[in-house]
Amino acid sequence: MTASRTLTARSAWHDVPRHQVRRFAEIAMADAPALAGEIMSEIQREYPHLPVVLDDSGEPLALLGIRRAIEDFVQHVSHADYAVGRVTAPPGVFQDFGRGEGLNGRSLDALQATYRMGVRLAWRRFAEIGQQIDLPPPAMYELVDAGYEYLDGLVDQSVRGYAEAAARQAGERLRLQRRLMELLLVENHRGDPADALAERAARIGWPLPAKVAVGVLLRPAREAVAPAVGQGVLLDMEYEQPRMVVPEPAAAGRPELLHRALTGWSGAIGPPVPVCDAAKSLRWAEAAVRLMRRGLLPAGEVLHCTEHTEALVLLQPEELIEDLARRCLAPLADCGSAHGRRLAETLLAWLETRGGAPEVAARLGVHPQTVRYRLRQIREMWGDAIDDPDRRFELELVLRAQRLRGDLGGPRTT
Repeated sequence: MTASRTLTARSAWHDVPRHQVRRFAEIAMADAPALAGEIMSEIQREYPHLPVVLDDSGEPLALLGIRRAIEDFVQHVSHADYAVGRVTAPPGVFQDFGRGEGLNGRSLDALQATYRMGVRLAWRRFAEIGQQIDLPPPAMYELVDAGYEYLDGLVDQSVRGYAEAAARQAGERLRLQRRLMELLLVENHRGDPADALAERAARIGWPLPAKVAVGVLLRPAREAVAPAVGQGVLLDMEYEQPRMVVPEPAAAGRPELLHRALTGWSGAIGPPVPVCDAAKSLRWAEAAVRLMRRGLLPAGEVLHCTEHTEALVLLQPEELIEDLARRCLAPLADCGSAHGRRLAETLLAWLETRGGAPEVAARLGVHPQTVRYRLRQIREMWGDAIDDPDRRFELELVLRAQRLRGDLGGPRTT
């Protein structure tokens, strides 16, 4: 079996006398210009939409490529060192063909079809030459296999060029997208940014929306793959905390798509704002992420700032809230920590319910008499100031902030 395979691999083409091989090559090389012209004409007839690119001398590049491919193939198979299974296509022009299809946004389907047509027409002519010089059929069959092997090489070259073009276009679009996002997210625009935004958006085919929401993401892993946020959402993964700009965040299907795409990610999406105010949405998203990292907002998911407005408003200006708390809650300073906490919780429940002892007791889950005792203490501490609407507002503000930070317990439901 092994010996039989070795004999087969030896190649029927190699058994053809060298003078016949040289004769085949002489005729085929002489016919190459005419054969290339015939193939070119047939391609133009079958695929009239394919563009014709000319070289500096005005000759179609495709015609030059076809002729070169024919000549290169003939040289390969007529060389004394030709080995079965080792017919390689020349780089260069066919790679350029693939690159051109990619840069012009076309698929490779039509191009590959023209290659197959070219091989079929070339084989027809080679078969005529083979009959003319009496080449044995097994050698001609082998020549067919070599032709399709060569075709695979041409396709590989075009695919490589196509991939290069796609990568180049993706890189250019990413660069233009990043420039658009930079302009969108700049804090202080010079003059009216609408024209500049429209121009940059048009360069990447991004319809300028009326409203946007800006997200800040936290990577689930250092090498995390970019989430598939969908067409139209601008995503920049170059930041340590990736950013995204969501156009028309309330559009039908958009929230559901983002929810699915961002599963496993965490971060925050700012409130919807007019497109020229995108920096404001970013500012709120960044604030939410900072609170998440401090454990003051839920982690492990992508939050919407509009669902956590109270926390963002009360916890973000931390220094101001703490200063207000020191002044407003000064009467509790001399109480022990546990007793002071109970009084603060009772005061907040009273401010929120505006009710009597039974309502406050139900909210806190304690006896009404306990509430009455605490409320008497509260009135003694704050005096008439407890009846001032502005003071009550400040007290409720700082006590809600403390509850959000976990310094106070929440209302009980039992």
